Amino acid sequence: MPQPALSKPLTLRGLTLKNRVVVSPMCQYVAVEGVAQDWHLAHLSRFAIGGAAVVFVEATAVEPRGRITHGDMGLWNDKQQAALTRIASLIKALGAVPAIQLAHAGRKASARRPFDGGGPILPENAKPDEPAWTTLAPSAVPFGPTWPTPQAATLEDIAAIKAAFAASARRALAAGFEIVEIHCAHGYLLAEFLSPIANQRDDAYGQSLGGRMRLPLEVVDAVREVWPQDRPLFVRISAVDGTEGGWNLDDSVVFARQLKARGVDLVDCSSGGVTPSTATVPSPAPGYQVDYAAAVRSQAEVPTMAVGLITHFSQAELVVAGGKADLVALGRAMLDDPNWPLHALGSTSEHDGQAWPLPVGYAVKSLHKIKAEYGL
Repeated sequence: MPQPALSKPLTLRGLTLKNRVVVSPMCQYVAVEGVAQDWHLAHLSRFAIGGAAVVFVEATAVEPRGRITHGDMGLWNDKQQAALTRIASLIKALGAVPAIQLAHAGRKASARRPFDGGGPILPENAKPDEPAWTTLAPSAVPFGPTWPTPQAATLEDIAAIKAAFAASARRALAAGFEIVEIHCAHGYLLAEFLSPIANQRDDAYGQSLGGRMRLPLEVVDAVREVWPQDRPLFVRISAVDGTEGGWNLDDSVVFARQLKARGVDLVDCSSGGVTPSTATVPSPAPGYQVDYAAAVRSQAEVPTMAVGLITHFSQAELVVAGGKADLVALGRAMLDDPNWPLHALGSTSEHDGQAWPLPVGYAVKSLHKIKAEYGL
């Protein structure tokens, strides 16, 4: 049998990934003052045990006002770094590459946790010990009609944001992470600067496509400067805003070319998030965002990662084997089955069970033999 595309290694700079399956950053909303808890250690380590090549820590704020909620993880102080060092070390020890997504929520910050109802923190719904805070955006334009008006970023704010991303990247390196991803998607701060819907500035950080790309590209430069040359740098984008008059796929191709020129190794292609309405984004269906990754990969000539309801093993295999993306990232499918990569590689390989961790692999092989014998 030919080697499955999903099982083929991929080398990016000085790092070789053992297969093409990645665990997406998935916010858990249970950090305490930005510090990862035991839940995060258990939650993330099971994906490494399950055979993923790369395990991403959730979107991690580079400063306090950049958190989505009070329960978001952060990386701006020593206590947060120490907790993440423990997680990165265990992920690596279990055979996966530890990765982290650095983020700033912009005007979508100061929100309630999804399981508390979501939406902005307002006087009528704020918990006694979790007050709202003033959010930051490219322009004083709220995310939606029920959201508070954010503060328009000054040039001093912009300089501080760049410095915060660089500082968090230094901490990520010290903590042992081997991939950093900059979050420029889903309507958060850097995506807000890219989008003509959220960015209505009349200075050098707005007005034109070049102006709107300026801050995200400067953040990339600042991070690449402190991130070692032998370690990959990813950027997640929303390939389209999904709202009329917003950021589009042609813009994403231009942006991806600029990212590649600045030392970005892979573009992670998602979509939407800049407004509550995403009427022009295809309705979520299996693989609905894969074509964005394919377009950016072919037109910008940069490696890409596909995301978005990639759930079945054969579906993921076709994405990689068909040259639509270099990696596939899974979120909810991994929550449902942390052993998804092992099951996927087993289902596409004549050597079923060979990749399972040593302490359990022998038992899994025995189970498979019994199931085959009895047609289970």
